[in-house]
Amino acid sequence: MKAINLTRNIEICSRVEKAEGFFSRLAGLIPRSGLDAQEGLWIPQCGMIHTCFMKFAIDAVFLDRNMKIVRVLVNLKPWRFSPLIIGAKSVLELGAGKTNSLVTEGDIIEIK
Repeated sequence: MKAINLTRNIEICSRVEKAEGFFSRLAGLIPRSGLDAQEGLWIPQCGMIHTCFMKFAIDAVFLDRNMKIVRVLVNLKPWRFSPLIIGAKSVLELGAGKTNSLVTEGDIIEIK
């Protein structure tokens, strides 16, 4: 899958994995040593994340049920917890710094 910012008409990343099952949601990005510029992890039904046991920082894009960005957390380092984001129904995790020029709160994202 890929993630596209429909508001700005730009691709965010071309290789998005979806964490659907129990184990993929439990492990998330923990087993990885990093993400390349075109990789991301989309976690549906998620309003809060952690980076415990991770080896690298991430940017977290929290989306509401209409895929509108409600919050962007930049450079969330290992061993941190995000706040509970009210209204968030999913989160797109990207490499740290990836969101700088690609997304902002209020943008609409499509993952297909």
